[in-house]
Amino acid sequence: MASKALLFQLAIILVAATKVSSSEKIEIKYVKVSEPAAPIPVKAPTPPYKPPTPAPPTATPPPSFKPPTPPFPPVKTRTDCIPLCGERCRLHSRMKLCLRACMSCCDRCKCVPPGTNGNRDMCGKCYTDMKTHNNRLKCP
Repeated sequence: MASKALLFQLAIILVAATKVSSSEKIEIKYVKVSEPAAPIPVKAPTPPYKPPTPAPPTATPPPSFKPPTPPFPPVKTRTDCIPLCGERCRLHSRMKLCLRACMSCCDRCKCVPPGTNGNRDMCGKCYTDMKTHNNRLKCP
């Protein structure tokens, strides 16, 4: 309660001070500014930008020949799929699940792509188009 009274007194003082200061007359004196002695130099305009002329094209060497990838080991039986799928799934976070799907795809398509990921199109349409019941890609 005391803080409210103190706040009220401060507000009254502030209002009274603004009334006193607003009733005073303020004199404004205008001072004439003399002109500068020397005129400001003006820069000449710069010439328009001309892009450099491109160099004539040089003969590019032909793309280097990429040797063909070694052929896949032939897959004839399900036992041939085991080492290939083991290599394919070795870095997978769910290795057993990957191996089960890879063995199924290898048994049906008779092919396992090289590497641990990608290269699916090297095994053809059978491997790339096989889907699960949820319409997701089956073969790793």
